[in-house]
Amino acid sequence: MTPHLEEITPRTFEAAVGIRVRPDQEHAVEPVERSLAEAYVHPAGVAWPRLILDGSRPVGFLMAFLDIDWYGDGSARRSGLWRLNIAAGEQGRGYGRFAVAAVGSEIRRRGGSELYVTWHPGADGPEDFYLRLGFRKNGETSGGQTVGVLGLG
Repeated sequence: MTPHLEEITPRTFEAAVGIRVRPDQEHAVEPVERSLAEAYVHPAGVAWPRLILDGSRPVGFLMAFLDIDWYGDGSARRSGLWRLNIAAGEQGRGYGRFAVAAVGSEIRRRGGSELYVTWHPGADGPEDFYLRLGFRKNGETSGGQTVGVLGLG
């Protein structure tokens, strides 16, 4: 496995929008098209969308949020994983773990010390995945989703 990230460009756009999670996961994560639309409407530098490739094979998509005003009142700035879509046939091969580590590296590079994530609660959501990676629930919810945080120290 030689995963790496590539910026979404006209050259990588079709590969990115071709990423589809398993049908039973579609309720828990937005499709790549919506993520790219959201990236487009936010101020430059807030959204960090990337295609996950293994060699030249597209295996997933991630989008980070960088240094956002979490509450909208200036009291807390946070960075983290906004979206993670691993292709249905590529799950269970370490690409999700790679994606989380890559976002953590980018946040550290920018001077951050914590990685936030939200997830769809319930037995069919990705909670176990995030908890196994060391995220801890911080008692908050955002848009009906559980908020988790991982120290990058």
